[in-house]
Amino acid sequence: MNKVSVYIIAYNEAEKIRSAVQSVLWADEIVVADSHSQDDTAAIAESLGARVVQIEFRGFGDLRNQAMAACSHDWIFSLDADERCTPEARDEIRTVLHAPQSEAYYIPRKNFFMGRWMRHSGFYPDYRQPQLFRKGVLVFKDDPVHEEYTVLSKHPAAYLRNPIWQFPFKNLEEVVHKANKYSTLGAEKLAKKGRKATMGMAVLHGIWAFFHMYILKRGVLDGWPGLVIAIGNFEGTFYKYAKLLELGADWTPPSSPPLR
Repeated sequence: MNKVSVYIIAYNEAEKIRSAVQSVLWADEIVVADSHSQDDTAAIAESLGARVVQIEFRGFGDLRNQAMAACSHDWIFSLDADERCTPEARDEIRTVLHAPQSEAYYIPRKNFFMGRWMRHSGFYPDYRQPQLFRKGVLVFKDDPVHEEYTVLSKHPAAYLRNPIWQFPFKNLEEVVHKANKYSTLGAEKLAKKGRKATMGMAVLHGIWAFFHMYILKRGVLDGWPGLVIAIGNFEGTFYKYAKLLELGADWTPPSSPPLR
């Protein structure tokens, strides 16, 4: 069977990294790409046998490219700190690696939030990017967030059947935190492309993001979790364009001279 390296990107993930690493102890190598965490992420990962490499964060695209370069084996399985490999996914990956029919495989993700498994909202099967691939086949663009990628293979990417698990939000506070964090990175990405924004655009894009997730992606069928995520999607999208406007605006407050 072909040997496989697992890479896990992490930053201040002490609460999640143990479960993530433990779910891939079957792999031939585990590499944790840590961006100088301020908590015990690195120590916990090393205690479980993972090799930790420190990578300065310059965007998720660059981070993934460097994490892949740090892997030793010909096949790579990527896992985020909030994801868990399941026994069924492990067995399917190992079977595939005995005689690969492709060089890149998408793996479905099953998301758990607010006490229930998400079935809609674009959260299942949630094929994000190839997560099992031959080293050198997947290359990411230098994007700060929502990183685009290219599959360098003559063979079409294939799809595995058995899902891994994802726990995208620890609690409601993390929904707000991620909307803030990713809207900032998203605004920077748009600014690099020369995009401009107005507050009107921010409102319209936010409304569309809510409608797309809650109605078109049938988030309404996911109950309260679907509504919470759709609202978070509205906020993240609205602030992404509002922050893009802010990057090019002069909102310096007027000076206030000393009063005597």
